[in-house]
Amino acid sequence: MDAEGLGWLLVPLHQLVSWGAAGAMVFGGAVPYIPQYRDIRRTQNAEGFSTYVCLVLLVANILRILFWFGRRFEAPLLWQSVVMILAMLLMLKLCTEVRVASELNVQRRVFAASRWSSCGRAATPSRRPTSC
Repeated sequence: MDAEGLGWLLVPLHQLVSWGAAGAMVFGGAVPYIPQYRDIRRTQNAEGFSTYVCLVLLVANILRILFWFGRRFEAPLLWQSVVMILAMLLMLKLCTEVRVASELNVQRRVFAASRWSSCGRAATPSRRPTSC
């Protein structure tokens, strides 16, 4: 078989590979955050996740989009920036919710513990302090 005979196969195959590579470029940056998102959501613990990484990636991708207006580059790279911004905003939202919820639980426990003294109930405006 000569090259002309395979043209009907090579052109669609080339297009398919091109679309696959573009899709991998667009979503490849955000895919590693999916297991991390699921783990934080499952454990309700965002201790090991740095929000500074989100900040750096948000600034970098926003700058890339702004650069695109001055000098156009490939569309998959522009879409990659949009997808990464969305992924980082979702991660920040989740981390903020988890950290606020855990801090509220700690404050409730501290408040509840402060209402009890070592020898009984502490003084409240309606009660006199007890003596041990």
